[in-house]
Parts: sequence; structure tokens; C-alpha cells
Amino acid sequence: MVEMKDGKKILTTPISAEDLADIHVGDIIYLNGSMTTCRDVAHRRLVEEGRELPVDVRDAAIFHAGPIIRPLENDKFEMVSVGPTTSMRMEKFEKEFVENTGVKVIIGKGGMGPNTEYACKNYKAIHCVFPAGNAVVAATKVEEIVDAQWRDLGMPETLWHCRVNEFGPLIVSIDTDGRNLFEENKVIFNERKEKAIEEICKHVGFIK
Repeated sequence: MVEMKDGKKILTTPISAEDLADIHVGDIIYLNGSMTTCRDVAHRRLVEEGRELPVDVRDAAIFHAGPIIRPLENDKFEMVSVGPTTSMRMEKFEKEFVENTGVKVIIGKGGMGPNTEYACKNYKAIHCVFPAGNAVVAATKVEEIVDAQWRDLGMPETLWHCRVNEFGPLIVSIDTDGRNLFEENKVIFNERKEKAIEEICKHVGFIK
């Protein structure tokens, strides 16, 4: 479901392809519902070892993040800090990960490449960027840690299955058309750079 609330575009799990059809690169959205932290080793277990993910992320979201967790009583946990991990570390796994799990929203830091573009276009998912440096703020948007799986991997790599409320802001970097905001911006920035260098060289002859 997609709704507007106080000027925010809020996406609530479970998420369908239709929900994502009108969300495009550069849009800012927020997430309600199910989100699971999922980093390198969990991706590797699923893709390279063929192990089934013990958390159902179909039509939901994953977050490339290694959080800091505070244990509570009765096997409960509290999110203290949850900052994004560089998403490109998961690039070589993401096509197969999306295909096998049915995840709809991938959240992380920085851009991703052609494998993720393919997955987003063909399996109707999106990749979003959570602003770096806001790990403690992000933790305040986690209402509850519902479950924790693959704890043998240690705190950063455990699958922390969370319920979130207005988690964001999330900047859409790859949409369901396969458009990639980072790659499109590279083209624009390189064009600007060449023009700037050309103009500077007119005035400072020793720069080549």
C-alpha cells in the first residue's frame, strides 16, 4: 500500500509491483511494516550455499546494515543503532537474492550496479539509499525486533527481523524500470566536469 501522510509518501508492507509502479528514481519515500537487516554473509549463504533464508522477506524490505543491539529479558532485543552498509558489497548477489526471495525494497548506502538494475526491472523491486551518518535516528524508527535468525553469524550479520514505522527518508536510486540514479548522475557530473576543466584551462595554462 502507498499513501500520503503529512506530505510523506509512505510504503507499507506487504508491497506489490503495482505499489511501486509510480515510484521513480529520486523520489523520497518512507517505510512501514516489515524490514530485515541482511548483509554479505546472509547473501552468500543464500546464493552460494543454496540455503533458504529463515526469515520471509517476500513483498517486504531488507536493509544492508550491521546494527548495534541491546539484549533485553526473555530473548527480546532493542535496536540501539542501525547504519547502512555500502550496498555495492552485495551487488554480485542481489540479482539471485531478489529472484529467490521476492523482496521488494532493498535499502543501503550508495549505489548498486547492473545486477541490481536487472533484478529491479524484471522482478519489480526498488533500491533505496538511507542517508549515512544517521544510524541512531534510524534505530528510533524500529518499533520492535520481532525475530533474530542466523545468530551464529554475530551481531552485524544476524538477520534482525524488525517492525518499522515511517523508516526513512529513503531516496530511490533504482526503480522498477531499471533506471539507476547514480549512473545517470555520473553522466551529468562528467559532462559538467569536462566543461569546467575546459573553462579553467583557458585561464590557467599549466593545467592539463
